[in-house]
Amino acid sequence: MRPPPTAELHERASGVLLHPTSLPGQHGFGDLGPAARAFADYLAAAGQTWWQMLPVVPPGFSGSPYDSPSSFAGSPWLVSLHDLRAEGLLEAADVEPVLPPGASFGDAQRFREPRLRRAFAASKVRAASSDREELEELRASNPWLGEWALFSALRSRHAGSWLGFPEALRRRDPGALVRARQELADEVLFHEHVQLWFRRQWRLLRDHCRSRNVALLGDVPMFVAHDSADVWSHPEAFFLDDAGRSTVVAGVPPDAFSETGQLWGNPLYRWDHMQARGFDWWVDRLRVTLERFDAVRLDHFIAFRRYWEISATSDDARVGRFVHVPGEALFDRVRQALGGLPFLAEDLGVLTPEIHALRDHVGLPGMRVLQFAFGDEGPNDYQPHRYPRNTAVYTGTHDNDTSAGWFGRASDAERARVRSYLGTSGTEIHWELMRAAAASVANLAIFPIQDALGLGSEARMNTPGTVEGNWAFRLPAERLTPELAARLRSLAGLYERTPRWNDGNPRAFC
Repeated sequence: MRPPPTAELHERASGVLLHPTSLPGQHGFGDLGPAARAFADYLAAAGQTWWQMLPVVPPGFSGSPYDSPSSFAGSPWLVSLHDLRAEGLLEAADVEPVLPPGASFGDAQRFREPRLRRAFAASKVRAASSDREELEELRASNPWLGEWALFSALRSRHAGSWLGFPEALRRRDPGALVRARQELADEVLFHEHVQLWFRRQWRLLRDHCRSRNVALLGDVPMFVAHDSADVWSHPEAFFLDDAGRSTVVAGVPPDAFSETGQLWGNPLYRWDHMQARGFDWWVDRLRVTLERFDAVRLDHFIAFRRYWEISATSDDARVGRFVHVPGEALFDRVRQALGGLPFLAEDLGVLTPEIHALRDHVGLPGMRVLQFAFGDEGPNDYQPHRYPRNTAVYTGTHDNDTSAGWFGRASDAERARVRSYLGTSGTEIHWELMRAAAASVANLAIFPIQDALGLGSEARMNTPGTVEGNWAFRLPAERLTPELAARLRSLAGLYERTPRWNDGNPRAFC
């Protein structure tokens, strides 16, 4: 059973957006180990209620957590080598080497994987009964685990997409699957152990956060990657041809930002099939996510009402059609199965009355992004004086430039509107935007850590439509000072966002 939440989305609070990979780390990037627990301490000292992360599933191409080979598994690269050392599965020499701060994601993976395999070898030698019992429980309570472990083992043997698997495995012939599990038994067991370590370390971090009264806010991407265990193991749930290729794909139509729309290329769900099965795949996916988080942001919420369908042979997204999604039936089933809907709707984009109706039917808070408030003359729903209470306001998201970078690149007219609205000169624009968010009636205010630190465009997490240079931001640990914690705490207290149980003492991050 999922433990009771530390906080609820309808409570007045604030928090910080920071993905664990952006934490300081000796091994290429941050993970679930000591630095994550120290950051939870810092959030508590800073009077913050929520720690929001990006998806913690295995990253896909270029390190993106929104293009994952699994919607269920935890990222192997978030497993802390230091915590494995504390378990006695690694030697001091395994964790002492330090990668340089500028190490690439690929360099970090190449450093970490052989050490994960050494830990696996040590676990087999140890052969503890407690490990076997915990692994059996993990298998029994997570049916996706066997599919993910076999898929990962097959990818290790057959380089490239699952479309390149031998035909019998691509088509999931039962006999071929049994033989593959036997032939790759050790590799399958390795991937199962990595998930065991991920869950063990996640629970340690979650319990630490709870002890500090810091709640965890997760993120579920709307679509999945074609090259994923999800599509390979459930081809009937997606629009695929006989060879396993997508026949139609996801995207968004042309708008003010793009004359050709956005062609994302993700496979599309067969919602009629999913509804006939009681939406069991979605229920399982959200259940697993809520075992890790107190609440979850639902990415691209618009697609729970309708999505833009594009032919897989198209070069762009101009030609397509909107397809209806049975969103009410889905969320009614999820509520029945999980006992509640602790979700935040990422309802950004072109909204229609029926999308508002779905969000209100479900009773979810929506989102506002302050950077969208000043683009044109006149009022718009992103301006704080127009917010409803059941809202989460962000100075920016992982897809936006930092506040300082955005303001520096804005037009003279837009900067003038910002200064006029905020009553500021703009010399410390990141803090003025955070103050406006905190002062609003929105129940939840979230600040990317880059904005709290006043960092520029060099610290941007992601630029949509690009594949290079994303997901690489690393937190300068020395910038998380007691003075910043005190200032964040003061802001939260001034606008009644400090938890009444939090009497932390601001201190340096370590």
